[in-house]
Amino acid sequence: MTDPSPLPPGSALTRLTEALGSDSKRKGPPPVERWNPAYCGEIDMRIAADGTWHYMGSPINRPALVKLFSTVLRKDPERYVLVTPVERVGITVEDAPFLAVEMAVEGEGEGRQIAFRTNVDDLVQVGPDHPLRFEQDANGGIKPYVKVRGELWALVTRSLTLDLVAMGEERTVDKAATFGLAAGGAFFPIAPASELGIA
Repeated sequence: MTDPSPLPPGSALTRLTEALGSDSKRKGPPPVERWNPAYCGEIDMRIAADGTWHYMGSPINRPALVKLFSTVLRKDPERYVLVTPVERVGITVEDAPFLAVEMAVEGEGEGRQIAFRTNVDDLVQVGPDHPLRFEQDANGGIKPYVKVRGELWALVTRSLTLDLVAMGEERTVDKAATFGLAAGGAFFPIAPASELGIA
């Protein structure tokens, strides 16, 4: 059976794939934080807000390839980059690089444990190393994110957002009534209670 979307010979995508080589077979993501190759400019790669990866305007329809590139993604101060031991190239990320698509919850209150699976099969458990943060979207709705690794975050899908908010509670934080979520021994503020009309 032929590959439905072969990589163009000599393309940046092919070059990156070849540079990863045996690194793609290691367990866990490679140590991209320790790699500091030369910056080689931007390539025409984009991660859309819905989590779809695109190359030269077309979606990358090979899940294994998307997962491979996700392991060498890094957020530098000025841009998102794909990093191999020999080069570093900039890409465009419309919102967050990953989506949190599945959630498991155990317990309640401070002892509650929440774990997420991302669209590229990263598994993270909410806590000090993988905090939640909440932002407002353009329509005033809530957008939760969970930190995956480095400075890479996953946007929680809309259906899971509703489940997260349903677990929220009001607490006093810095003398202000705050609506938030307890998990992993921490309390993650969602919004001032006054903004939600519950204060």
